Amino acid sequence: MTLNIVRRLIPDWGTTYGPPGDGPFPGVMILHGSEGAWSGWSHRNAVILAAHGFLAFPFGYSRGGNAWNAGSIGEVPLDRSVEALDALRAFRFVGDRVGLYGVSRGAEHALLLTSLMLRDGLPGVADAVAAHSPPDVICGAFDARVFRDAGDPGWQAWDGAQRAWTWRGSSETLLPTTPIEIERHAGPLFLSHGTADRVWSVEMTRRLEARLRAHGRAPEVHYYEGEDHIPRSEAENEHHAHLVDFFERHLRS
Repeated sequence: MTLNIVRRLIPDWGTTYGPPGDGPFPGVMILHGSEGAWSGWSHRNAVILAAHGFLAFPFGYSRGGNAWNAGSIGEVPLDRSVEALDALRAFRFVGDRVGLYGVSRGAEHALLLTSLMLRDGLPGVADAVAAHSPPDVICGAFDARVFRDAGDPGWQAWDGAQRAWTWRGSSETLLPTTPIEIERHAGPLFLSHGTADRVWSVEMTRRLEARLRAHGRAPEVHYYEGEDHIPRSEAENEHHAHLVDFFERHLRS
């Protein structure tokens, strides 16, 4: 029996999911949200992309954690994400184009990483970038160990003074509320958001879109009417159809 989706290991980096055969396949690095690397959501998203012919790499960047604890997004070195993207490009099953896809905090990560690489003139920027439910500014750190739902005893909003990201060993230029300068990116960009999102307001994507268009950019933007942070089945199917089509158009040689 031949499997339709197979796992392959990028040595020192982690597993990938893709079609059988030698490829090469268009690659996509997937960035998880505050649920952390151990939750499995990014692996599930990778399998969906793999089923459509992409070699997908769920990069676990959260710090610490285990199967019962998501880990934290605090002082995460974005330089390591550059190295992970380079490792995916160098993987022998991957073709000459690589995309980047993030959801929620992963969407923030994808947009911020792209903008910093472009600002500093680094090679290897993703050929196409997709972000679902992104913020338009840098957000504070998040540690799942102290999270409580609103109304539960001990609930607190995260401390915006704590920093989520570092770049070249410092977080000084990545303070919470700093705008993410994704308008630096002239390549293909996909943004999507549910209009009833109770975690990240849809207004953040609307502001991103307005800023991008003011700079002469032409992002592909999808709003899912009445959908929350995690879309329901029909809207999620619509989202994945848009996402796969976006990567098909921009990553196939």
